[in-house]
Amino acid sequence: MTTHLNLEQIDVDGTVRQAAEDAGAMTDRRTLLRTGAIAGATIGAGTLFGPMLSPAQAAIVPGRRSAANDVAVLKYALTLEYLESAFYEQALGNITFTDPKLRFFARVVSDHEQDHVDTLRTVLGRKKIQSPKFNFGDAVKDEKKFAATAQVLEDTGVAAYAGQGGNLSERRVIIAALSIHSVEARHAAWIRFLNGGFAPGSADKSPAPTAFDMALNEADVLAAVGATGFLAA
Repeated sequence: MTTHLNLEQIDVDGTVRQAAEDAGAMTDRRTLLRTGAIAGATIGAGTLFGPMLSPAQAAIVPGRRSAANDVAVLKYALTLEYLESAFYEQALGNITFTDPKLRFFARVVSDHEQDHVDTLRTVLGRKKIQSPKFNFGDAVKDEKKFAATAQVLEDTGVAAYAGQGGNLSERRVIIAALSIHSVEARHAAWIRFLNGGFAPGSADKSPAPTAFDMALNEADVLAAVGATGFLAA
């Protein structure tokens, strides 16, 4: 059974919800994400990290800790969770997994990502954004391509959450973000293990390949997601 983040636990006094009501000028994530130029179904680390978006397109103001900035971060996180949730849902619907361990991974992580989506939508209330449309191609139809893509997406999700730590102000938002970040890191380690990171000599595939993880800012991640070609026109 999955554990749901409860809105009352995250936002006891209504601060986040009030901020969401007051912050009406946030950029639509779908506009920022529709920059993909690489058509196709398979990706690797090289193709995922595409060209930078203009800093002017980023809705999050780096280093400015405010309730409005918290809302921008939550919208950004929701976009990434929409992507991951749709990816796993479609894979489960399309792939007849031959590896029961990989099938189990997909099912568990799919539930987690949907829980993340539901929680972030609830916290944002009327300021929540809708999900973009996705086209994952063979990445949700071929078992091996799914496994490779899942590793890149999970690594990116970990880096994306890490990159927003210094931009959050509300304690409850920080707690919520950290609780999701740690789960995303578990996902990344899990799929790396399944992809061969369990044997000596597989340092690049290891569940913990480095002592420190790289954090990515909003512009980096949005450009990366756009470069996958997963966003449908």
